[in-house]
Amino acid sequence: MAVIANRRSVMTLFSNASCPQSHRVRMVLAEKGITVEIVNVDPDNLPEDLIDLNPYQSVPTLIDRELVLYDPQVITEYLDERFPHPPLMPVDPVSRARYRLALYRIKKDWYSLLDDLQGGEKTAAKARKTLRDSLASSAEVFAAKPFFLSDDFSLVDATIAPVLWRLKHYRIELPPQAKPVMDYAERLFARESFQASLTEAEKEMSE
Repeated sequence: MAVIANRRSVMTLFSNASCPQSHRVRMVLAEKGITVEIVNVDPDNLPEDLIDLNPYQSVPTLIDRELVLYDPQVITEYLDERFPHPPLMPVDPVSRARYRLALYRIKKDWYSLLDDLQGGEKTAAKARKTLRDSLASSAEVFAAKPFFLSDDFSLVDATIAPVLWRLKHYRIELPPQAKPVMDYAERLFARESFQASLTEAEKEMSE
């Protein structure tokens, strides 16, 4: 594994052009202006390098010289520590723990529904309702600050943005009381880093 990884002089991200987990990593890369080779892969026809390097044969997978990372949260936290400017996590342990807890809840409450949204109609309809209701009930949180519980953009925002961008694609229309969520979404979508992170497939999701 290390031999293959060491051949790479530039950081490489194996990414799926329509995968929200890959999207959150691409957004962090864009936010920090990191030079990276992005290799968009077909999940049904993975390149040999990725199969050799990642025992789970999953994307996103990041290769930085001899280091191979393949969990999106591990990847984004690594990028934030490796390239500390601009910082996307707070410095103090209590705040960092709160952000990590928020990331955990987003993973459990929202990302866990994404596969079901692509499933059969009955399963998808249930997942749509669950995600719509969960986002709507969180409106007060989104209204509190410009970004998620913060005045500054963070890894939490980079994780939420791909979900909100895909709402139209998932046929989810938020109720009027969720306006703070959509206002927040528009702030994220207007960022240069967000626009730079979009693949052609993702751009089509908003049409």
